[in-house]
Amino acid sequence: MRQQLVRIMEDQGITDQRVLEAIRMVPRHYFLDSAFEERAYENRAFPIEAAQTISHPYTVAFQSQLLEVLPGDKILEIGTGSGYQACILAYMGAKVYSIERQEALYNITSELLPRIGFRQIRTLFGDGYKGAPRFAPFDKIIVTAGATEVPKTLLSQLAIHGKMVIPMGDDDQQKMIRYTRDSVKSFRKEEFGAFSFVPFLKGVNKGN
Repeated sequence: MRQQLVRIMEDQGITDQRVLEAIRMVPRHYFLDSAFEERAYENRAFPIEAAQTISHPYTVAFQSQLLEVLPGDKILEIGTGSGYQACILAYMGAKVYSIERQEALYNITSELLPRIGFRQIRTLFGDGYKGAPRFAPFDKIIVTAGATEVPKTLLSQLAIHGKMVIPMGDDDQQKMIRYTRDSVKSFRKEEFGAFSFVPFLKGVNKGN
């Protein structure tokens, strides 16, 4: 089933072989409720805790490909969610710091990731709009929720030549945007396809 999912990714234009290998090797069913396990390798989103979703595998692969991940990259992920995206990046050799604003999800994922062998991922509970200044600068930043404005705090935490991939737009649909930091004050913007994400919200949500 994983190999079939990889073929679907290839048919949809994913060409980065390291991304495809991560999709092949990271067991997506670990991140889903048992009711959805048999469908884990379909190219579709599923509900998870805290009224959130685990993204389509294609979306995960597309964002990962845009990041141009290199082994050893220090990557900040905004929106841990199920933890699947973080594990894809970690499998590709990145050092991942992942922030989650939903306390219930943070607790679940922080327990899950080391149990399934991804002890190297640093999970953080906090406001994704503030980033993680303690660990900045980052080679790459990935945002897994739809923003309506550019989070300047996150751009400031990018290393020179670093890249940030973020969906931007209204509540119904976003364009995938990649910012590259060419110098201290100069950022280059590229626009890619249309996607649908949950909203990028400020603050934290404590409790269930």
